[in-house]
Amino acid sequence: MDIKQLKYLIALDETRHFGKAASQCNITQPTLSMRIRSLEEELGLVLIVRGQRFEGLEGERILAWARALLAAHDGLQAEAALCKGQVVGELRLGMVPLASVDPMIFIRHLTQKYPELTYSLYSMSSAQIADGVSRNQLELGICYLNSIDTSLFDIIQLPKTKMGLLHDVRHFQLGQATLTWQDLTDFPLGFLTKGMHYRAHMEASFKAAGIEPTSVFESDSTFQIIQAVQSGVCCAVMPLNNGLEALNSNFRIVPIADANIEAPVGLIMRRQKPVSSLALRCFTDAQEVYHASNEA
Repeated sequence: MDIKQLKYLIALDETRHFGKAASQCNITQPTLSMRIRSLEEELGLVLIVRGQRFEGLEGERILAWARALLAAHDGLQAEAALCKGQVVGELRLGMVPLASVDPMIFIRHLTQKYPELTYSLYSMSSAQIADGVSRNQLELGICYLNSIDTSLFDIIQLPKTKMGLLHDVRHFQLGQATLTWQDLTDFPLGFLTKGMHYRAHMEASFKAAGIEPTSVFESDSTFQIIQAVQSGVCCAVMPLNNGLEALNSNFRIVPIADANIEAPVGLIMRRQKPVSSLALRCFTDAQEVYHASNEA
């Protein structure tokens, strides 16, 4: 068994297609199939459901181990580089959707300090982030602290999520400097799909205010909600200070009075050893970035 076989298996799980997985791994499809069959023989298990085409994978626990081994391999390589004074590799950061944190401020700070470092930013739930950080599959995560076991992590407390009404001035003109929940009944609104943490908080806030919002658009994608705002389909209740209004010169966000998500938000790092030196170094940088931000 070697690391490449595990990479091929995970690529197949991600793409659900032999040809796409082979292309992603820069090998031929017959080579990928042969190497995965070899892995199956070594483990004494059938991992791939085969028909005329790829039909699925069996053994979620095997996949979880494969991901953990790859994460350990990547961490070992990054650790060796850091021992030589090189900050290289990939920083994997998970983040809950729609928190009052602009991750690009942190990432931009790191790019200036560590030009050879690359970054992957994943939109995930708090539980997924905690699991990924615990397994060393993420170096750091930004999540709601009331949804995780905080004793397992080192934590940088981040500002609570405050909200405003994001709109495009080409389609909606707002004269107020601050809005109330009652004011929002005058606007068509776009929301994240029901069941998501942010949507649940929105529903609770409207219910507490005793009002029924005019919902005209719904999506599980923040990007699609922003597209709907840009096209004038709706406005959207979005976090302040996370950079959304900077995406378009016509975007404005007006604060909503007493509109906060009370659940605390924090940046977390695994506490149990081994802790990646890359995670530790970037966590230290995050303390500087967010301490300065809080002071400002």
